[in-house]
Amino acid sequence: MIDAKRRTLLKGSITAGSVGVAIGAGLLTPQLVLAEWNESAFKAKDIPTALTDLLGGDSAETSDKIKIKAPDIAENGAVVPVTVETDLEGVTSIAIIASKNQTPLIAGFDLGESALPFVSTRIKMAETADVVAVVKAGGKLYQNAKSVKVTIGGCGG
Repeated sequence: MIDAKRRTLLKGSITAGSVGVAIGAGLLTPQLVLAEWNESAFKAKDIPTALTDLLGGDSAETSDKIKIKAPDIAENGAVVPVTVETDLEGVTSIAIIASKNQTPLIAGFDLGESALPFVSTRIKMAETADVVAVVKAGGKLYQNAKSVKVTIGGCGG
């Protein structure tokens, strides 16, 4: 049992060391290692600004083809499980918004051509609000919302 833990530690150390050497040698740059960050969209204080910065527009048509799975009542706003999926064709992006958070844009996912239009994550919600999913498909924006009641706020409350 001790040998297995030792091997795991050694493998992890070697891997971390190799990545560190590759970054130091200039073979890997942080932009290649880390995901792109759209700072203006995620720091926006209102939904239209966040959507414009992230998806290029703020007017979205309501669609029942977008399905949001989230609890009706979240006992703890710090960890609210949310799943978004859609039957729309040509989906290139999915964004998740908590409408009453101080910064409402929670997550943005860019999808490849052959990816299934499905995302699942856990979000923080400050208070009872709508969870809004905005899907970009065929160059147009579509949205749907689900109300989630939060009993204990997750953003410092």
